[in-house]
Amino acid sequence: MYFLRRLATLVPLLLVISFLAFVLVRVAPGGPFDRERQPASPEIKRALEAKFHLDEPLWKQYLRYLGGLVRGDFGPSLKYRNHSVADLIKQGLPVSMLLGMMAFGFAMGVGIPVGYFTAVRRGHWEDYSGSFFAILMVCIPGFVIAPLLIMFFAIQWRLLPVALWGSPLHAVLPVAALGLYFSGRIARLMREGMLNTMQAEFITAARAKGLGENALMLKHAFRIAVLPVVSYSGPLLADLLVGSFVIETIFQIPGLGVFMVNGSLNRDYTLVVGLVVLYATLLVVLNLIVDFAYTLLDPRVRYD
Repeated sequence: MYFLRRLATLVPLLLVISFLAFVLVRVAPGGPFDRERQPASPEIKRALEAKFHLDEPLWKQYLRYLGGLVRGDFGPSLKYRNHSVADLIKQGLPVSMLLGMMAFGFAMGVGIPVGYFTAVRRGHWEDYSGSFFAILMVCIPGFVIAPLLIMFFAIQWRLLPVALWGSPLHAVLPVAALGLYFSGRIARLMREGMLNTMQAEFITAARAKGLGENALMLKHAFRIAVLPVVSYSGPLLADLLVGSFVIETIFQIPGLGVFMVNGSLNRDYTLVVGLVVLYATLLVVLNLIVDFAYTLLDPRVRYD
């Protein structure tokens, strides 16, 4: 029943998000036709507004947009000529999803082992070095790491391509720049989860029964300690799947990030709202999947 109620609230929640995005993007100063190379005459501007129904009242524009959204139509892009928002999403989403999945795997593959060993080896050099790495990564955002990686690995040492998206080597630097920051956060969550779990009564009882330390940590403690990471992985994966706007812009990757940045700068209303709705849908669906994963990892969790 819990998951059915969550599914029932999914549609109203997305309606509220789409309405807020639709209104807020139009409240911002400027319009989609204000940044043309040559300013349009009042007659041409009125014709363009009538073509895209921008001369109608805001509530009527939203109802018209909502009707198209129900049919899976995000509307035409106001700046990318002869392209609909759905076309741009189909073009950029696979690239952003590939980049996001690789960055997600990188962050998990680095963050979970670092967090695990810093907890298990608490007070030793593994703990100090791993904790220093995690805090350093959390404090340095991706848009700072990315230029440093480009400067050393691409320009100075000439080991990897500078930008674009043409071969597996082109993915190394953006994946590292995007995943290192999140790996630090995952390491911190994993460490705290392990430290709390290692103090639990069932761990003490299992250790008193003579269970080996490695088997105790990996088989029993890890399964409970990883729950905070699982909880965080829902919004993290949604964020990564739609692409990091800054990283994609720095490396000139043809994903959704470029469209989001250009759409915001050019006041491409339909494009911005469409990407916001897409991100919100991924976020709520992945959070629902995370809640279901809780029941598989921890038998004590039950949703009534």
